[in-house]
Amino acid sequence: MNHVSPNQDRSAIQRKPDPCSFVIFGVTGDLTHRLVIPSLYNLAATDLLPDKFCVVGVARKGTSNDALRDSLMKGLRQFATRPVDDAVAKRLLECVTSIEANPKDPASFDALREKLEKLEANRSTGGNRLFYLATPPDAFAPTSRELGRTGLLQQKSGAWRRLVIEKPFGTDLASAKALNDELLKIVDERQLYRIDHYLGKETVQNILVLRFANGMFEPIWNRNHIDHVQITVDEKLGVGHRGNFYDTTGALRDMVPNHLFQLLSLVAMEPPIRFDARSVRTEKADVLGAIQSQSEEEALRNSVRGQYLGGIVDGIEIPDYRKTVHVKPDSTTETYVALKLNIDNWRWAGVPFYLRTGKALGIKRTEVAIKFKQAPFAMFRCTPVDRLSQNYLVISVEPTEGITLQFNTKVPGPTVTIDGVEMKFRYKDYFKAEPSTGYETLIYDCMIGDNILFQRADSVEAGWRAVRPFLDAWKKAGARGLEFYKAGSEGPAGAEELLGSDGRSWRNLG
Repeated sequence: MNHVSPNQDRSAIQRKPDPCSFVIFGVTGDLTHRLVIPSLYNLAATDLLPDKFCVVGVARKGTSNDALRDSLMKGLRQFATRPVDDAVAKRLLECVTSIEANPKDPASFDALREKLEKLEANRSTGGNRLFYLATPPDAFAPTSRELGRTGLLQQKSGAWRRLVIEKPFGTDLASAKALNDELLKIVDERQLYRIDHYLGKETVQNILVLRFANGMFEPIWNRNHIDHVQITVDEKLGVGHRGNFYDTTGALRDMVPNHLFQLLSLVAMEPPIRFDARSVRTEKADVLGAIQSQSEEEALRNSVRGQYLGGIVDGIEIPDYRKTVHVKPDSTTETYVALKLNIDNWRWAGVPFYLRTGKALGIKRTEVAIKFKQAPFAMFRCTPVDRLSQNYLVISVEPTEGITLQFNTKVPGPTVTIDGVEMKFRYKDYFKAEPSTGYETLIYDCMIGDNILFQRADSVEAGWRAVRPFLDAWKKAGARGLEFYKAGSEGPAGAEELLGSDGRSWRNLG
């Protein structure tokens, strides 16, 4: 069977977005240069940007159009995921206009409205606007308030207005609720796109297809056949220059309510009535809401938090976390977390979900490993077989996207000897797709108004509600229970004990 690349496929079957203005707040920042502009370039290269289109770069300090375009081109050449075609890059960057605005200066947003209206008339974008907040979190609410006050987000005359917000969506349940309440006074939930780049990855999206488009998996996707689920997001990088941010955040806040819970919700959700945003997001929110609430004692027993000491990762020396710039010398902030969670519903009763994520580890890996229950062993009692290999379905997200099925088979020969083998599917082998940033699908969906891959307010709050017992218990415990691990290792010993006490073990990532 012949296959075309997903990019070719998409451009052939997906419509172009409506004409629109793409307004980026924080246009001079790292996120814009590293991810947003390279993603727009990839969409342009595959003819998936609107024919009538403009990019408005909003910065707090003014910069000329030429200076901004030069800066974005430099970033594109550095961070592009494919060879840069100068003609495509030129067409994209010619659409860029620089405008100065600061939420602390309301008059600047009045000026932004006037300039944007003139630009829309010249570019024939029809008044459709996508506002992308690539800013620090403390700018989300002030910027949105000014956009609301000036009417820039008001949908009228058939034109749509959408607001894209990066994570983190709050720092705890109270702040997440406050941010949601603030934003939903300004825009409708359907206009709001809370973006999580993990959901732009092909393998993450493929979890839904794997489960619900294949008759072989969904019938056994339940407590009768699954022993437990492991979700891993391990990173080699240390905190680096982000000590100021990280020491007030920690691994749990930074990764669990968003990235890991997005993976958990796709694996554990019930089948949606139909494949649309409302149905899918309702099921995701429901399963996060079903995560069992834990007492303080249970939260301490079912969690491990660690902090890295100095070590070597890929030949690079990483200092103790506490010696990182802007980190308190007696910090108890965790750089590693492992959790045991249970989901209180019919499908998953009695099936533990083990989550782990950490920094400065010896391997970079993101995966979901679904461990199936052991097959009855009685029929092999009269054979030399003394054990069966474990049955895993492994969904790999990073560094290689793909799916592996681990099962038992007979070793060739006259006696019955059984060994574990693997069947592997890797995207890069089967589909000759160009490398991507992971943002292309998300930005495209923002422009066509499909928010199926974006978090809803109830999902965000359910995630924070699920981790609140751990945050509260750790705060009360202080340094008690904090473990240390060497940079370049597999993490703290307590992580193995968390599963070991249940007679289980983490899947080997090596």
